[in-house]
Amino acid sequence: MAAEIFCTRWTPLILRELLCGSKHFNDLRRGLPRISPTLLSKRLKELQLAGLLTCVEGTGGATEYNLTEAGEDLRDLVMGLGFWGTRWIDTQKSLKNLDPSLLMWDMRRHLRPTPMPPRRYTIHFHYPELANRRDWWLVVENQDVDLCQSDPGFEVDLFVETSLKSMTSIWMGIATVQGEMAAGRFEATGDKEIVRSMQAWLGLSPFAQPKGN
Repeated sequence: MAAEIFCTRWTPLILRELLCGSKHFNDLRRGLPRISPTLLSKRLKELQLAGLLTCVEGTGGATEYNLTEAGEDLRDLVMGLGFWGTRWIDTQKSLKNLDPSLLMWDMRRHLRPTPMPPRRYTIHFHYPELANRRDWWLVVENQDVDLCQSDPGFEVDLFVETSLKSMTSIWMGIATVQGEMAAGRFEATGDKEIVRSMQAWLGLSPFAQPKGN
């Protein structure tokens, strides 16, 4: 019965999103860009019926999803699955199946604003090899981080041009900012203070490998 609940398609990834802090439907969709809204709704209802999830009306009338004690108790299992995949699934194969939406949403969620001075910063990421969704903006103000797919209209403090593969490698701990810069695969222009501290404020995926190359 436990396997029937946990092993249903998309369920471990939905649980991952909830464990990482997503509470609203649109946030779950951004963390799971390849799932259809209909299937996501179905899985959320199934998790409610299984006693892993509660659904309440939050501020502004938006539905809020929260894990129950039973759902939270799956943390070690879900995170362990991610760490297992990082260790045992071929890195080069995984880097062929990249999604800029998922990468940027995960970066937005785990970015660490603390190393930055307390003012608003706008960071423009450009992935030149992509036909679509090649430009993304992170707007950082104090402890709040917003992700934009269109120009938010603020002055850009840092412009980053790199391939999606290089950025994903850095995010997964396979490579480092300095290493990709030295190899000519990563360019960052703008505020020198933000560039110097980029590895610190960027953070890493919760499933990142312990050391970069």
